[in-house]
Amino acid sequence: MFGFIPPALTPILLLVASNIFMTFAWYGHLKHKSSPLLLAILVSWGIAFFEYCLAVPANRYGSATYSTVELKTMQEVITLVVFAGFSVLWLKEPFHWNHLIGFALIALGAFFIFQKWS
Repeated sequence: MFGFIPPALTPILLLVASNIFMTFAWYGHLKHKSSPLLLAILVSWGIAFFEYCLAVPANRYGSATYSTVELKTMQEVITLVVFAGFSVLWLKEPFHWNHLIGFALIALGAFFIFQKWS
C-alpha cells in the first residue's frame, strides 16, 4: 500500500498523522470549554476513530522493520513533539525551558532504546 515510501519511514509518517488526530481528540476541546462535556466526548471519540485507522497500520507495517519497544518509543517521542506544537499553536500555551529539558531527557532515553549494544 505504501510501496513508494521506504519501509522504515512508513510507520513514522503514519504515527505523526495518528498523533495529530489523537492530540486533537484528547486536548482540542480544551479550547472550547463552554461546549457541553458530552459533545466534547462524542466529537473526541469520532476524531479518535481516525487516529486508530492510522496507528494500527503504523504498528502493523512498522513491526516489519522495528521491534515493538522501538515502535512504542517512537510513538511516545512523536506524541511529545506533536503535543508541544499543539499546545503552543492551538492552545496558545507557553513552552518553557523546563519542558525542553524534560523532553530532551525523554529523547535521550529513546536514543538508548535504538542502540544495538546487546
